[in-house]
This record gives sequence, structure tokens and C-alpha cells, in this order.
Amino acid sequence: MFDKILIANRGEIALRVIRACREMGIASVAVHSTADADAMHVLMADESVCIGPPPSGQSYLSMPAIISACEITGAQAVHPGYGFLSENAGFVQMLEDHDITFIGPRAEHIRIMGDKITAKDTMKALGVPCVPGSEGGVNDVDEAVKVAAEIGYPVIIKATAGGGGRGMKVAQDEKGLEVAFRTARAEAKAAFGNPDVYIEKYLQKPRHIEVQVFGDGKGRAVHLGERDCSLQRRHQKVLEEAPGPIITPEERARIGKVCSDAVAKIGYAGAGTIEFLYEDGEFYFIEMNTRLQVEHPVTEAIFGVDLVRQQILVAAGQEMEFSQDDLTIRGHAIEVRINAEKLPNFAPSPGKITQYHSPGGLGVRVDSALYDGYSIPPYYDSLIGKLIVHGRDRPEALARLDRALGELIVDGVETTTQLFRDLLQEPDIQSGNYSIHWLERWLEQRYANAG
Repeated sequence: MFDKILIANRGEIALRVIRACREMGIASVAVHSTADADAMHVLMADESVCIGPPPSGQSYLSMPAIISACEITGAQAVHPGYGFLSENAGFVQMLEDHDITFIGPRAEHIRIMGDKITAKDTMKALGVPCVPGSEGGVNDVDEAVKVAAEIGYPVIIKATAGGGGRGMKVAQDEKGLEVAFRTARAEAKAAFGNPDVYIEKYLQKPRHIEVQVFGDGKGRAVHLGERDCSLQRRHQKVLEEAPGPIITPEERARIGKVCSDAVAKIGYAGAGTIEFLYEDGEFYFIEMNTRLQVEHPVTEAIFGVDLVRQQILVAAGQEMEFSQDDLTIRGHAIEVRINAEKLPNFAPSPGKITQYHSPGGLGVRVDSALYDGYSIPPYYDSLIGKLIVHGRDRPEALARLDRALGELIVDGVETTTQLFRDLLQEPDIQSGNYSIHWLERWLEQRYANAG
């Protein structure tokens, strides 16, 4: 087992890893920019190292700085959290070259799943159902027209190196295809330095369902059910719940086995999430995230497992502490992402926290790096906390979420707390009757005349 782990991240996810390390008797090292000198993860870690100025490109994304921090402190392993360098195969290789363990999958698996065309081809070969679409990239408009005619409109053009909704455009017919194709390529080149795109059938009212998988890197893998992440704004998840409100036990067992079998066959190590669009009882693969997800706590809640602990064990060459037969769903869990943003436009709202009170009670968990007097810097993601609730069933989880939102106090900055209080009053949310398009349409209607 490792004696010391460096966490190459910040905020609540860095705290999450530090806490797991402490429970396992492992020393932790926090890295930070000058803007994060007084951040909670720095205060809680056993050691800390400043790795650069506020811009993430000169600090949290600086691979040489992180390697140096490992060498200075004697850290034997690095946990990347999510975001930043968590899915950077070059970083994994650099760590390996310096005899430092990356707590996550091998570089080859990150590379395979980092390119959406390669990922789709790989998953299709492993028996994972995929959305009908082009066989590889589409290079020009004429080819795009041909592919779209074969699979039928509407279609969606996606950047092969895409993420966060960039490089994605929908075409309802051939007339709109050329503009959508050229726009998607231009966005992809600007955002990712790679203009390559592919085409898929655009589903009308799909859910976003993702399956949590975990592999030991030796050909053994399990699935930990699914999460429904359909409430999204601009392709960014807002609320996640597990299990999915409309997924049957039979569907769960079927797609779960397909996913665990697939990652077992490639010898995948650690946590991963296989994401699908789900419509009319069918699952269609869209991508695999080769890291821990922001929403992993809802899975931990219903299965009673610590995914970060398991990541550390497997990276150290030890066995997972459970088999598929050990994993039984207990109750229902929901997570909402509390962002420092001003409604209705979701503009970032950095600033000093003048008062902070975290909700508590049975079935309530808050993952946050806030404290009274802390100043939220303007340089990073606006996520300031995750409120997770767990109940015996979905109605109890919803009631707990409503109660916990009422207890949460974050003064000094604007937050998205009220958004969730409003959503909980909607019949579609109460019944679980929503698709990936629901929230965008609701926001348009609710804030149509707002500033």
C-alpha cells in the first residue's frame, strides 16, 4: 500500500480523496495555485505544495509542476480527481516514467476512450449497443449528406475529441446539414485543435443513463447500477439520481452485464462510467469517462461502497473488496450541484462567503470546500458543493432534498440553490418524467422575461 498520495486537483473532490486517504492511514499531499493558498483542501492535507499562479494552465494543468511536487514530498501515487489531468494519457505516461503510480486506468484505455470514434468502434466490437451513425469520421459535406440519408433525419454532428457540448450541432433536414456540419467542424477546431467530426442519429426524447463500472485491471470487473443524469443545461449535468426512475431491474441487469463484461475483456483498472442515451427501452453508447464522476456519491449511497478507497486499493495492486453478488441496491439517492452562479443567466458569482451553514440529518451528505470567510476565486469551475440525499425510496429522497435545500445557507455570493427548490415543485420532476431536453425547455419558459 502507498504511504503517501498526492491529489492533483482542488475543491470538494480534493477533500473527498484526502478523507479516503485519512481513513486508510495514508498521508496526503495537496497541490495548489497561489489563488488557493487558503483553500480547504490545502488546510486539511498533511502536506501542501504551491505549484503556480492562478491560471490552471500554469498550475493544476502543469505536469512538470505536479511531478516536481511528487518528488519533493516523496508521494508514490497521484489521484487526479475529475477534470484537469484526470483523462490525460500523456500525464499517465509521464508519471510512469518517473515511477509514480497513477490512480486510474492505463494510458492506453484513456487514449481509446478519449477519441469518440475509436471509443465507439471499440465498444461496438465488445458488444455494447451504439447509436446508428457514420463509420468513423466524416470529412466533407457530400459524405455527410450520404450518411444522414442512410440513418434518417434528424442527425447530430459531433466532434471526435468533443466534450461539454462544444462541436455538437443538430440538423433536422438536408438543408440545415451543411451549416451544421461546417459550424461543428469550426467549433471543434477552435475548442480542441481537431476539426474531425462524426454523425449519429439524433434521438427525440432520450434519457441520459450512465453505468458505473469498476475493474481490477486483471480481467475482473463489476457494475454498480446506473445513474440518470438527464437534467442538463447546455450538455452540463445539473441533477443526478440512482437508480434511474424508469429503468427496470431486468434492463439494469442486462446493460450492467454488457458493460462489466466489456471492461473486463480489455483489462480495465479502476472506476469508469459508460454513458448511454436511452429511449424506448434501448440503450445507445455515447462515450466512456475513464475517471471518477462528479456524481459518484449517489452510487456510493445506494451500494454502501467507497469508490475512492477501491480506486486506491486497485492502483496499489490489491483486490476489490466486493464481487458482483455483493452489490445490492438499497434505496434511492439524488445529487444536486450547487454552483456559485446568478440566476437566471447562470453568470459566475465568485466572492467572499459571509455565512455558510451545511444541512445535515439522516440521509444527507454535503461534499463542499466552503467555509465562513472563504473567498471563491474567479479562475475555476463554479461548482462549490454537492448536496446528496439518500432515502428508502425516491419520494423519501425527494422530501429529504427539499428539506436539506431549505437548511443550506451560502451568503455572500449567488448560488443555484433556488433552481432546485423550484424544480422540486414540478410534477415531471416528482414523477421522474423528463428527458435530456426537459430542463432547457423549462428554463426558457420560466425565465423568458427575466433579466
